[in-house]
Amino acid sequence: MATLPSLKGLQAFEAAARAGSFVAAAEELSISAAAVSQLIRTVEEQMGRKLFHRVNRRVVLTEAGVEMLPRLTMAFQEIGSVSREVSGGAFRPRLVVSVPPSMAMGWLSKRLAGFVASHGAVDISLRGDDDPVPFDRELIDIRLSYGPHYREHPTEDIVRDAVYPVCAPALSGAIKRDDLAGLPLIHTDWGPTGASFPSWRNWFEAAGIDPGRSARRGLSANSSRAALDLAISGLGVALAQGIYCAQALEDGRLVRPVLRTAVLRQPYCLTIPERSARRDVVAAFRKWLIEECLRSVESPALRSRDSS
Repeated sequence: MATLPSLKGLQAFEAAARAGSFVAAAEELSISAAAVSQLIRTVEEQMGRKLFHRVNRRVVLTEAGVEMLPRLTMAFQEIGSVSREVSGGAFRPRLVVSVPPSMAMGWLSKRLAGFVASHGAVDISLRGDDDPVPFDRELIDIRLSYGPHYREHPTEDIVRDAVYPVCAPALSGAIKRDDLAGLPLIHTDWGPTGASFPSWRNWFEAAGIDPGRSARRGLSANSSRAALDLAISGLGVALAQGIYCAQALEDGRLVRPVLRTAVLRQPYCLTIPERSARRDVVAAFRKWLIEECLRSVESPALRSRDSS
């Protein structure tokens, strides 16, 4: 009968893999780095599989190590939860949520209190990440992204948004569609590695307007949230996603000077790795997040539209 790896050996592997070094794992476990190395070597011998590639002073997970890490991390987290319950400590589920940076900075962070109020106490790690994200290394439970980036994990399309010309009320006046080219414009550029965001030139071409050089002038931001804040401050007219600008339109901080919109090329998608899908807190958060996204995109303030 094969010898099962010791719990201490598996704990040493999990800590080293998660921390990225034997030294960091040794500090966490209050043992020496040599002891960590020996424990892991013993586990490898017992399993008959290499878990790390040792390159000079660095260690890199093998495919076998990558496969083991998330399952072991969840197992040790569950052991810790059981220990706290047995010892009388209150159990609080933990949830790692990854969203685009603009969503983390304002939209979702302002709404999380609603989820906690309806679901109960939960430890949430909210991450603002650009794609791609390391699901297993960071133990991400749920990822909201623009576009279907992660088909290797269960992914679903949840909503398709549009962009809307928006500005502060003081700037709007009696603007007509042809007047926009003469106003200060706010541009959003997600950068060379980001998805393509509708530009003002795209918008003017769809509207049958030749803006000349005006479509290139004005302020520019590399995040949707920053562009929205510039518009709220009265510095120009921005093309903003409905999911972000709906609340500001509802409470009067922004107005829509013209109705023409541009539908985004890709939907917003939710990705939940299989290791997280069976957790009740993940299922509850998924349902709540979809409802919040739909509530914004289907806001009455966005209903009148002249789509391009």
